[in-house]
Amino acid sequence: MPASFPPRWHTRTHPSPACPDARERLLVVAVRKLPPTRKSVSGVWEQPREVVLSGDPAFSHSLTGKWQARWVPSHHRSDYGTFRLATGKLYSDRDLDKGLQTSEDLKFYAISSRFKPFSNEGRPLVIQYTVKHEQRIDCGGGYVKIFPSSLDQKNMSGESPYYVMFGPDICSSDTKKVHAILNYKNKFHPIKKPIRCIVDGFTHLYTLVLNPDHTYKVKIDNRVVASGFLEEDWDLLPPRTIDDPAVEKPEDWEEEEEVDDPEDQKPEDWDIPEFLVDTSAEKPKGWEEAKEGNWQPPLLPNPLYRGEWRPRKIPNPKYKGAWPHPQIANPEYEPDVNLSVYKDIGVLGLDLWQVRSGTIFDNFLITDDEDYAEDFGEEMWRETQEAEQKMNQQQTEEEKRRKQRMAKKKERPQKKKPLGSAVQKDEL
Repeated sequence: MPASFPPRWHTRTHPSPACPDARERLLVVAVRKLPPTRKSVSGVWEQPREVVLSGDPAFSHSLTGKWQARWVPSHHRSDYGTFRLATGKLYSDRDLDKGLQTSEDLKFYAISSRFKPFSNEGRPLVIQYTVKHEQRIDCGGGYVKIFPSSLDQKNMSGESPYYVMFGPDICSSDTKKVHAILNYKNKFHPIKKPIRCIVDGFTHLYTLVLNPDHTYKVKIDNRVVASGFLEEDWDLLPPRTIDDPAVEKPEDWEEEEEVDDPEDQKPEDWDIPEFLVDTSAEKPKGWEEAKEGNWQPPLLPNPLYRGEWRPRKIPNPKYKGAWPHPQIANPEYEPDVNLSVYKDIGVLGLDLWQVRSGTIFDNFLITDDEDYAEDFGEEMWRETQEAEQKMNQQQTEEEKRRKQRMAKKKERPQKKKPLGSAVQKDEL
């Protein structure tokens, strides 16, 4: 961790280039405390406290026994699944690693938490959280949604308009992807790049960075897995250029790499029938031609049949490659400096479907400082995952030893009791 990182996270006041006035910077959505015996990123051992960025927090609380006061379940459906506060089977600290866990199979889930509204205009927007699928998930979402403050939380559903949807989604072995869907002019645009999520039963850190210069990053465990430009990787705007409709491909332009060999001739014995009459077949006894028509012997596949003849291919001597259609400026294209600007960010929500429950969400963070998010994520995620992996290894080894003990017990021959060695009470 950098030595310059503030020793008191909640009093960070130095400005950033994106926002000179630190008091007006974007604030944090955080649901975690530092453990009593865990080092802060400054290297100082500190007691648990709220993790907040500069200024008044838009939303900040720890997932404790009072978490229900800040999270509002939706009643849009009467059969929504229930969230509970849980650590899971693997953890670093049983109390501090608690998160929101889905608890019922084959259920939709909808819950959200409100914070002070803000706009990300002119500054980065960083969305980050951790998620863990301990249940060998086969089909279910692990993503978050960012909503405008106008959201009716008690009526939130999959139809509720949102600004950003981000995070992993799993459905069988075919679909294990990371969603990054942006709302632009009331239309939802998914990222075009395929991003594969990680599903291994451990806690993972997911981060989306949207910058004012229209660049972006998607990170998993603080490692960039996708980056680029919004215009290129989302269909937010019409293309800058289009094919010139006034220009057509020249008639003599050859785009085929191979052509038929004119010297290759079909063999004389090639054309033979695909089927042959079964000469060994006989008309069934009792065949009545008046009723059943003329009897025809069945056909058998011809073993010598080779299919339709096609001449062999040779390189096309006139091949020029794909014709580059001349481009012109697209009259429908209009640049927009506000591609990912959201004026009224005010609610973070979980709107999911899960076949098998058990997913745990934690460490939600919204900020305008990518470096802070990276340091925060490193501190809150890495130690947790390392402890989970160690505990998983210990549990695996213990289970292996248990099975070995059971196997040895079954292999031992049972001692036979000598006759008359036991006297029942009723025999006395």
